[in-house]
Amino acid sequence: MGLYFGTDGIRGIANRQITPDLAFKCGNALAQAGADKIVIGRDTRQSGDMLAVSLASGALSGGCDVIDVGIVPTPCIAYLTDVLDCRFGVVISASHNPPEFNGIKVFSSLGVKLADEEEERIEKFMATTVLADGCATGKYTQTRAVEIYRNFLSDTIDESLSGLKIVLDCSNGATCKTAPKVFSSLGAETVLLSCRADGKNINRNCGSLHPEFAAKKVVECGADAGFCFDGDGDRLIAVDECGNVVDGDKILCILAKEYKKKGLLKNDCAVGTSHTNMGVEKALQADGIKLLHADIGDKYVNALMASSRAEIGGEQSGHIIIRHLLSTGDGVLTALQLAKVIKQAKLSQLADIQLYPQFNLDLVVADKMLVINHEDLWRNVAKLSDGFDGRILVRASGTEPKIRIMTECRDAAKGEQVGKILADIIMRI
Repeated sequence: MGLYFGTDGIRGIANRQITPDLAFKCGNALAQAGADKIVIGRDTRQSGDMLAVSLASGALSGGCDVIDVGIVPTPCIAYLTDVLDCRFGVVISASHNPPEFNGIKVFSSLGVKLADEEEERIEKFMATTVLADGCATGKYTQTRAVEIYRNFLSDTIDESLSGLKIVLDCSNGATCKTAPKVFSSLGAETVLLSCRADGKNINRNCGSLHPEFAAKKVVECGADAGFCFDGDGDRLIAVDECGNVVDGDKILCILAKEYKKKGLLKNDCAVGTSHTNMGVEKALQADGIKLLHADIGDKYVNALMASSRAEIGGEQSGHIIIRHLLSTGDGVLTALQLAKVIKQAKLSQLADIQLYPQFNLDLVVADKMLVINHEDLWRNVAKLSDGFDGRILVRASGTEPKIRIMTECRDAAKGEQVGKILADIIMRI
């Protein structure tokens, strides 16, 4: 991680860590990095206008044209960066974080998140501001492009969804602009939750972080499934017809098996992360599919997919990348692919995968880098790992001031015990 960029862009509380000045510097740095045209979108946060205008001003002042497409999901910008022939695409969003947070995500001209080396290059440009001559500043254009993206989503499946009843939880975020219309246009009956964004309620007790509300609604109205997105629309957590949560690991497994059956799975492999449940890995192996492991972060999943020529990859959190359809994770696109499979079999049957019990704990700390590099932490991890029948993972969050602990063990009680011991050690540090 660099000075500004974490595992998923620049992230922090708006007007504290993520300020108009920072956004201006980032926009100007993109111009310095050789951009002649960029496209900017944002999610529904109150601070989105302020930061989008500031970043656009920085780019314009450096001589770069700006196309502002307003409120759209993050994957829409990945798609439009290529379609509109832009050097970079920028999303003003803090993804699944609370409303007071915001951030900056940058996509390359290929519609993928920047590699670490490119982020470091942009950070160097952010140290200085370079202003174009008075007649060489950029041109600013506002345009509505969400319809182009909705049409793309609809075209990714070749059959009607009539007969399906789907609960859509849009997290009061950017998918309010896409998911309801796309699913309805394809014939599905939809029940909507959290589709009234006011700038202050994005991700608030809804969406992919709180699928329990969609689960309740699915059972109440007898729906075939529930699809829960995060604020910027690049994640999907599903709910089966019985109200059981189907996380990103299971979605990855279901779709990988479906693509293998249809002959779409190149090299018979899929990409997960170090957090992907061992139960999913075994379920894939049973179908002759090898699971490759990337570092945490969807851009690392994407990079490994490219090098291994894998067609599908994803994270437990619900980032699912389907490379023959789009270059980045897209919650609505993934939901459409899953809906096609659900027409043939109940989601509860598809998701009947025996997972290993995991214990996850997120700890808010003052200095996550001090903690994660502390000798006492790793000495105790090594000690606890001796004779532990499973996995222990400790990492610093790339987007929040948190240390994340995960243990995975056949003995759930043992896994929880080890996780809590590590939590106590971390808090003492």
